[in-house]
Amino acid sequence: MKEERQPEYWLRGKIEGIPDLLQPVAHSLMQSKEELKGYMEDFPEEQLWKKPAGRASVGFHLQHLVGVLDRLITYAKGETLNEEQLRYLKSEGLADEELTSDLLVEKFDEKVKAALQELENFPVSSLTEFRGVGRKQLPSTVIGLLFHAAEHTQRHIGQLLVTVSVLKSKV
Repeated sequence: MKEERQPEYWLRGKIEGIPDLLQPVAHSLMQSKEELKGYMEDFPEEQLWKKPAGRASVGFHLQHLVGVLDRLITYAKGETLNEEQLRYLKSEGLADEELTSDLLVEKFDEKVKAALQELENFPVSSLTEFRGVGRKQLPSTVIGLLFHAAEHTQRHIGQLLVTVSVLKSKV
């Protein structure tokens, strides 16, 4: 019997505990998490750090999904990046034979779960508050950072899909 396909997350109703105005962010992150698992199914491990046509590797996208989500949530909370986050940023895309695609997908799952917990804690009244980004403290807002976390994640999921498809077609 064929499994019935679920609608996209934004059509599945509210996610418990998330403020109404942040539902689109939560839906986007959950959609990304779901799609990533499907795209990475049966991915050949030896292709993790390959860069087809000189583009970013699947390993980079998986690392970056975790790192950028962590950094953008940190900025949205009004905090600066710590040394561990800066080290992680520098390591994104560097081949590491100890990392597997399954481990990186699991880390993304964990980061989405943590991000959803953070979304529960943002008061709606804070969404338009100024937040400085990076060393230069470029101007944004809480909602701007949270929206960017969602759309940036989706962007990399799309890039990852193309890279995975190309690499799987060559096996």
